[in-house]
Amino acid sequence: MPEEEKLVQRAQQHDADAWAELYNRYIDRIYRYILARVRNTMLAEDLAEQVFLKALSSISSFTWRGGPFASWLFRIAHNLIIDYYRKPSSKKQPLPEWELTNLDSDPTKMAEINITMETVVMSLQKLTALQRQAIELRFIADLSVEETAKIMGKSQGAIKALQHSALESLKRLLSP
Repeated sequence: MPEEEKLVQRAQQHDADAWAELYNRYIDRIYRYILARVRNTMLAEDLAEQVFLKALSSISSFTWRGGPFASWLFRIAHNLIIDYYRKPSSKKQPLPEWELTNLDSDPTKMAEINITMETVVMSLQKLTALQRQAIELRFIADLSVEETAKIMGKSQGAIKALQHSALESLKRLLSP
């Protein structure tokens, strides 16, 4: 039995150490994925915590379906993001600029980084929804092709094709 499956089984039996290990294993990936979608660090932190609270409250009903535990967590994150944007109040809130802190004390360099990040984010928005999701899962959440395929319900070949076409589009969009 794979290590992750044993961890999940222990967490289902209310083993706090097992849950802590699962949390530590996935919190950064979940946070980065959410941050890429909402572009607000405080909101991303709140939503990431909500992902794990929802997962903890329903861990006992989790069943293995051939995919990694991360697939379940990313599905919860995806649904929370959708719910957030469906709320009428969230439509009134403009997406803030990337909040980059502690990267460099040079204001000029910080401004350049911020402009670069905004350009990349605007370019990502020009991709199809599937291409954008594949890029976010592969490179922002740092998932494998296999994990991304399971989360998106696609074959690995389809993910590779989406990734390739998305990267080609980004290359064109970002070229001077």
